[in-house]
Amino acid sequence: MKKTHRGHPLWYAYALHRASGLGLALFLPAHFYILSLALTQPERLEYFLNFAENPLVKVAEFGLVFGLTVHMFGGLRLMAMEWLPWSDNQKTLAAGALAVSFLISGTFYLQAI
Repeated sequence: MKKTHRGHPLWYAYALHRASGLGLALFLPAHFYILSLALTQPERLEYFLNFAENPLVKVAEFGLVFGLTVHMFGGLRLMAMEWLPWSDNQKTLAAGALAVSFLISGTFYLQAI
């Protein structure tokens, strides 16, 4: 029976890190565009700020903060893998990073609503 690396928990950590990086890369141009409206078209910025009060936008902000924290902790995990000796605790640390990401983004979400 062939053993695949895709079933390993750290592969899921890699996939989540990659997906969060892509999501952040797609978000940044839109974010910079909306920020530029403050300088060029303040009335359109006001529309976006009112739109941001929508409950679905608040859930999307939770996803954004979660993606940011997952990507940050995933990067720290990769640096640890590069610079520190391998240990069996790395799966536990990856799960802990995911839990802390939920905690941070959940706290942000609860403050936003």
